[in-house]
Amino acid sequence: MKFKLLSQDPGCAARTGLIETDHGQIHTPIFMPVGTVGSVKGVYHRDLKDDVGAEIILGNTYHLYLRPGLDTLKRAGGLHRFEGWDRPILTDSGGFQIFSLTQIRKITEEGCTFQSHIDGSRHCFTPENNVDTQRVIGADIMMALDECCPGDADRSYARKSLDLTKGWLERYWKRFRQTEPLYGYSQTFFPIIQGCTYPDLRIEAAEHALNYAESGIAIGGLAVGEPTEVMYEMLETVMPVVPGDKARYLMGVGTPENLLEAISRGVDMFDCVMPTRNGRNGMLFTWEGIMNMRNAKWQDDFSELDPSGTSFVDHHYSKAYLRHLFIAGEMFAGMIASEHNLAFYLDVVRQAGAHIEAGDFSSWKEAAVKKLSRRL
Repeated sequence: MKFKLLSQDPGCAARTGLIETDHGQIHTPIFMPVGTVGSVKGVYHRDLKDDVGAEIILGNTYHLYLRPGLDTLKRAGGLHRFEGWDRPILTDSGGFQIFSLTQIRKITEEGCTFQSHIDGSRHCFTPENNVDTQRVIGADIMMALDECCPGDADRSYARKSLDLTKGWLERYWKRFRQTEPLYGYSQTFFPIIQGCTYPDLRIEAAEHALNYAESGIAIGGLAVGEPTEVMYEMLETVMPVVPGDKARYLMGVGTPENLLEAISRGVDMFDCVMPTRNGRNGMLFTWEGIMNMRNAKWQDDFSELDPSGTSFVDHHYSKAYLRHLFIAGEMFAGMIASEHNLAFYLDVVRQAGAHIEAGDFSSWKEAAVKKLSRRL
C-alpha cells in the first residue's frame, strides 16, 4: 500500500490524499462501510459501488473467524472472492469485539482467550495467529491485535493495557514480516495507537506504533465512553506526532459531525456501523439534519428524502413512502435507509475533500456541522 498526500487546507490540519492498493485506489478523506460478516447489511455490492460510491469496505476478523471459518475462506480464495467484492477491504483484528465480551474473555500477555457468542466454544487470539487469520481472510489492510481500553479506565489500567498492546504489536510485526500473502496480491497492516484519555500515554503509544507503521496508522480506543470533546483532545494530542506521509485511520467513529471535526484535525479514514444500524431503525442523516422516519410528521411529506443529496435513493423515494415502509415493517425500509445513509456519509467526506482542495474547509465545516447535528 502507498499513501500520497495531495493537498492541505490552509486553515487547519484537514488534508486530501490517495491510497493505492492492488485492488484499486482510495481517495481520502474516506468513509468505509462496515461489512462485518462479509456483507454490508441490506445493501447490494452494485449499489455500494454505483450509488454509494464506496471505494473500500470492512470485514470483521472475529466474526469471519467464527463464521464461515478460515477453512471456507481459504478454499474460496479469500474474502474478496468469497463475497464478490473487487475493491479494497480492511479487516480489524477483532480486538474491539473481544473488548465487548467482558464476561466471556480473559486477557493475558500471551493473548486473549474468549468464548464464541454463537455456541460458547473457546478460542484464543494471539498476535501470531491473528496475523495468520488475517492472511487467510486476505484483506488489503490488516489491523494489529490490540486491547481496546475503556474510555473511563483509571490510569493504572490504561498503563497496563498500553504495555500489553505494545508487546502484542512487536510480536505482530515479527509474525507479519515472517509470513507472505496467500492470494497473489500485497497486504499491509496498521498499528493502533491506544493510551485511553491520558495525553502522555497517547504520545508514548504513537511514538512506539510509528516504529511499525509502513504507510498508515490507526487511532483506537476512542468513542468508547469518553466525552466527545475528550476524543477531539486526544486527536489533537496524537496528530502532531504522526508524520504527514502516513494515512491516519480513526476507528469506529462516528456521527457526520464527528467525521468533519476529525478531518479538521488531520484524520483521513473512518468506519462506523451507525449509518446502517441507525438506518435500519428509522434514522436518516441528511444535509438539513437528522430525521426519525417513524414520526407522524412525515406521513404526508412527498418530498425527496434529501433534495441536496447525491444518492440514487434520494431522488426516487419520498419521506412519506419511507415512513409507510417502516410503519408497515417492510424489510425494504431498512435497505433504503441504509443505502441513503451510506451515500450521505460518502458525500460528506467527498464534499469535505472538495472544500479542502478549494482552501475553504474550515468555514464550510462550521456551517455544515450546525445543520448536520440538528433534529428535524
